[in-house]
Amino acid sequence: MSSSAALQQHRHRSGGGSGIVPLAALIKEEARTERRANTGSRICVREEDVGRGEVGEAVTRRPLLRYGCAAQSKKGEDFFLLKTDCARPSTSSASSSTYSHAPTFAVFAVLDGHNGIAAAIYTRDNLLNHVLSAMPQGLLRDEWLHALPRALVAGFVKTDKEFQTKGQASGTTATFVIIDGWTITVASVGDSRCILDSEGGAVSLLTVDHRLEENVEERERVTASGGEVGRLSVVGGAEIGPLRCWPGGLCLSRSIGDIDVGEFIVPVPYVKQVKLSNTGGRLIIASDGIWDALSSEAAAKCCRGLPAELAAKQVVKEALRIRGLKDDTTCVIVDIIPPDQTIRPPSPPKKMNKLKSLIFRRKVKDPSNKLTKQLSAVGMVEEIFEEGSAMLSERICPLASLEACVSFKVGDMKKCFASSKCAISRRSHV
Repeated sequence: MSSSAALQQHRHRSGGGSGIVPLAALIKEEARTERRANTGSRICVREEDVGRGEVGEAVTRRPLLRYGCAAQSKKGEDFFLLKTDCARPSTSSASSSTYSHAPTFAVFAVLDGHNGIAAAIYTRDNLLNHVLSAMPQGLLRDEWLHALPRALVAGFVKTDKEFQTKGQASGTTATFVIIDGWTITVASVGDSRCILDSEGGAVSLLTVDHRLEENVEERERVTASGGEVGRLSVVGGAEIGPLRCWPGGLCLSRSIGDIDVGEFIVPVPYVKQVKLSNTGGRLIIASDGIWDALSSEAAAKCCRGLPAELAAKQVVKEALRIRGLKDDTTCVIVDIIPPDQTIRPPSPPKKMNKLKSLIFRRKVKDPSNKLTKQLSAVGMVEEIFEEGSAMLSERICPLASLEACVSFKVGDMKKCFASSKCAISRRSHV
């Protein structure tokens, strides 16, 4: 069944009305359609069932999570979120009656505010609730994970829209990580980064930096939408500093908040979802105070062999050693550990002797605006979902209400929200 057919069916059941359908209802309808299409060809097994005698099929048990955080403050605008006991919405009536507690997932986030702390604090306190409000109830676990990327987009947009009603000229980056079993879903705007250090030493980016200086695609998007990208001009006509978007002068192309910088800075996140093998791995989530000093490979390498808490402190220490305290510097490390394995961080790769290192030495590049392809290559991580388009119409609107949602350019996104025709701004659940 197409999204349009699902929309009509939902309207029929709800008795018509204004024609504005909650995103959660549309996602649930799509999940039901997919479930019916796959009946008889797929066995859905929840990881929570393993070891309880409830399911005959054997699957990998849930991993253990160990995490640590370290920070050094320069301006006091970095914030983070650590939650390991978030209750996933009830998967079904059967599972609710079987277990006395709901299955849980973990959330880790780093938020780097600018022009004040209001946007970072509001995002830290409200983003998760906005994501969950866009999720339908009664989904099986695999359906919940399938719907999560869209709900993250809706949550980011909702958070941005609600914060802007406060009229505060503040903004923030947001790198938001949800871990459910072996599945990792990351949504991000700005230049706070999340990397994955897999067993064996393969380092992969799970985010894309939205810096105009380094991200060619984002520069092209902004200029194509009517924005101006350039450096700060000083007396005499000289240009200094990084590339910025004008009006406003922000060097990022995506953020939450920033009501004063124009419509070209959007809150639509890059989203990536991967599934680890049972060998586990380590996540490093950090603000640009880390990444301005260390490459992804250097950050991962400098803390291998250390437990998560000490590892986070080591990454911050290394960044300060190289660059000094020029910006707020925050690092969160999460170790995802097989349940039957003694707790240990990723082991460092075997060292080569000096002769081999000279022969096989190669220059390591770390372009933040290009995706690494190591995830598939190492055979330890399965890529499930990836979407980085800033076009909200491609990410949410066609699923929300095909007839009601107007077509718009990225540069007109905030104007679209203000329009009475916008399906998203008029919906109570998104």
